[in-house]
Amino acid sequence: MKFQIKALQGAEGIVSMVFDATDAADAARQAKTRGLSVISLRPQSLWNTRATSRRARFPLALFNQELLALLGAGLTVVEAIETLAEKQAPGMAHVVLGRLSEKLQQGCTLSQGMQSLPEAFAPLYVSTVRASERSGGLEDALRRYGAYELQLDVVRKKIISASIYPLLLVGAGSLVLLFLLGYVIPKFSLVYEEMQGNLPLASLLLLQAGSFIHAHWLAAALGGIATLAIGIRAAVSMRARRWFGGLLWRIPAVGSRMKLYHLARFYRTLGMLLRGGTPVVTAIDMATGLLSPVLQEDVMRARQAIREGRPISQAMSDNGLTTPVARRMLRVGERSGQMDEMMDRIAAFLDEEIARWVDWFTRLFEPLLMAFIGVVIGAIVVLMYLPVFELAGSIG
Repeated sequence: MKFQIKALQGAEGIVSMVFDATDAADAARQAKTRGLSVISLRPQSLWNTRATSRRARFPLALFNQELLALLGAGLTVVEAIETLAEKQAPGMAHVVLGRLSEKLQQGCTLSQGMQSLPEAFAPLYVSTVRASERSGGLEDALRRYGAYELQLDVVRKKIISASIYPLLLVGAGSLVLLFLLGYVIPKFSLVYEEMQGNLPLASLLLLQAGSFIHAHWLAAALGGIATLAIGIRAAVSMRARRWFGGLLWRIPAVGSRMKLYHLARFYRTLGMLLRGGTPVVTAIDMATGLLSPVLQEDVMRARQAIREGRPISQAMSDNGLTTPVARRMLRVGERSGQMDEMMDRIAAFLDEEIARWVDWFTRLFEPLLMAFIGVVIGAIVVLMYLPVFELAGSIG
């Protein structure tokens, strides 16, 4: 969810920024970490935000790839940004890169220029660049961020591709049901209209439903469109998504896998930040916003324990943020001093476990879904022909 914030930023005075956060408290926390004094905070309109994001969204992944290529070719940061700004067509990307180029020419560092453009550059990306400026390895940092986004995208695409076929089955089954209820069943009702008293109750109710849909098809179509619109509205509503996500978290088999997905993303983010030189407490603060609200309180308790001097493995384990394998790998990382590498390995291990479960679940769920749709359609067909069967039996 996006929040519009007006804040006081040092010598620049009052600035207006947009933050992508889970709630108002998270947006205020992100603003505070950037050194802003919040004056006002309000959520952006959902429809305006979506329209804006569709109309103009800064291509951060493409920008990262092109900037890395230009730096690898020997251009300076200022020259690379100017080159990218010149090649862009008029639009948001051209405006953002032009403003970033101006900030660099004024003497700002790359991370400072990006921080002044929160609508284009995520806090995680800005922190990665800032850490690289201290170590002098900007190209390595950009390469790490590209690999990080690629890994997240691979997991996301696996989950999306696994859900496409079940959605197609549900859509096709719904269309067949609508065809039967709105067209076929009314034809049968004309045949059975003189047998109303002798029809089985289930067949009679089915015929009445089909006749009602056929007689009020316009109202039924408008109702279906309204239901679809409400469903889409709920799907993009943060409150509805939290409510539905809370239901999924309560299902043991699904909730545990959702937790693994969020933990994999959490550990991968920590690994990238730690490799760039970000302190572990700061890295946890930045990665917390990527998690589900269900886990954020646990992460904040673990963060407090780490600040008090407890080992990372113990703090994470005590707050339910590890698996048995992850706990042991964290201990190995603490002994070897290669915590960033262990974080990446934990994320890779969790991703593989999620991929195996998604593959198993889709292989089981798709046949069950097909069987359910077949049973529903078969039941409707049987109920349509049941009076014929009974009539034939009575004649016999």
